[in-house]
Amino acid sequence: MKSKFILLQSLFLLLSVYSISQTVAVFTSGTEGHKSYRIPAIVSLPKGELLAFAEGRVKNSGDFGDINLVLKSSADQGKSWSAIRVVVNYDSLQAGNPAPVVDLLDPEYPNGVVYLFYNTGNNHEGEVRKGKGLRECWFIRSVDGGVSWSKATNITLQAHRPNQPSVNGAYNFVEDWRSYANTPGHAFQFQQGKYKGRIFVAANHSAGDPQKQYLDYAAHGFYSDDHGKSFKLSPSLNIPGSNEAIATELSNNRMMMSVRNQRGDIKSRILSYSSTGGESWDTTYFDSNLPDPVCQGSILTLGYKKGKAIVASSNAADTLKRDNLTLRISHDEGKTWTKNFVVDKSVDDKKKDWAAYSDLVKLDKKTIGILYERNNYAEIVFQPIVWKK
Repeated sequence: MKSKFILLQSLFLLLSVYSISQTVAVFTSGTEGHKSYRIPAIVSLPKGELLAFAEGRVKNSGDFGDINLVLKSSADQGKSWSAIRVVVNYDSLQAGNPAPVVDLLDPEYPNGVVYLFYNTGNNHEGEVRKGKGLRECWFIRSVDGGVSWSKATNITLQAHRPNQPSVNGAYNFVEDWRSYANTPGHAFQFQQGKYKGRIFVAANHSAGDPQKQYLDYAAHGFYSDDHGKSFKLSPSLNIPGSNEAIATELSNNRMMMSVRNQRGDIKSRILSYSSTGGESWDTTYFDSNLPDPVCQGSILTLGYKKGKAIVASSNAADTLKRDNLTLRISHDEGKTWTKNFVVDKSVDDKKKDWAAYSDLVKLDKKTIGILYERNNYAEIVFQPIVWKK
């Protein structure tokens, strides 16, 4: 019993030093013009500068209302961060779900182009599911590393299938998609193979009238092969209730998505694989090795070894509450997860939503950065993790 106590005490000390003291606050609720910050997303520029995005909720912590998209940058791998910048302000309505990606393969811009995909909405998600409101899809882009941004481009007709009137006319699609959201977290670009250059944005939607257990929800994606000039839709997953999703590149022209199960009947992540760049889905299943409490998660390709992608996954690995934020590493493209790191965990079992949404970024060959919501959404913090010796 004594040895067990010493082991638990040592684990607690390790977590305290490793997870808590090394975190750096990036967005703190109640400061810099916003009552709350949620939905973190992060990318790295070619020279290593980090761009961290979030929703800046002006008046309260609700998912709908006066919500801006905000940005901070770091030139020292997350040790310090710039002042806040508002990059999207949709007046008193909602701009949400920031999904950034860096296009490194556009010949017109050899220093890279940063795309920020996002959604706007004119009503609460529950009301939009009833057909009483509209979500639209947009993007802005920056050719100077996030210093300045283009005028917004509306891609709703290409990436969404709503059946509600818009400002400029009516959307009359048979599918009658209603609620809509880009991936919470980064999008990605294929760096090699048949689909090299393709930008893929994971997403989700609801279709038709609300159903019990959220069966009207389904994950999907959209992609561009011409550097944002046009977009096509990927098919929806064949698991009703699949919801927030995020995707990454694998070997041999393949990709995978990690998906939230909104139904909550199976408390684990859904993984889906495509060998056609997201144009179709080969296999989709629940991964019992990735427990999840019905929350968002992130995945990221770190590199390749013996011809296979090394994939990192982060999520709140607790089936009852948003806690126990865990980083896992797979050397076989998601079949198994051989390395596990507890990033953050509440020391109070009664504490709700201690560590929730997160997003991953590669800092170097041995280090991953994780940007995540902490302490009941009081802050979004950044932490580097050395995953490889």
